[in-house]
Amino acid sequence: QVQLVESGGGLVQAGGSLTLSCVASGNIYIINDMGWYRQAPGKQREFVATISSGGGKNYQDSVKGRFAISRDNARNTVYLQMNSLKPEDTAVYYCNSVGLNSDFTPARGWGQGTQVTVSS
Repeated sequence: QVQLVESGGGLVQAGGSLTLSCVASGNIYIINDMGWYRQAPGKQREFVATISSGGGKNYQDSVKGRFAISRDNARNTVYLQMNSLKPEDTAVYYCNSVGLNSDFTPARGWGQGTQVTVSS
């Protein structure tokens, strides 16, 4: 079972930047994919970005060119660098991971979420 802990959220003015971090821990054999999702009030949780263990990246169209996902495999940590933030980026951001537990059963988890608020 994977435990994920996010940090780095906060208040920022439009056009500003924030970097989110998420650390995975537990009886982990391997983490294949890590990603970020967000949920704004009145909206469904949506995909933001993912990164594979090999470094392959995918982004939601609305954040391309503004957000950058990266990971430190040695520390089981994923980051989301957010630049040129817009009020519509305001949401609770959740970390996700997919991999294998030490017993080789599927390991999937979500973090508790971190609030990002962008003022206009």
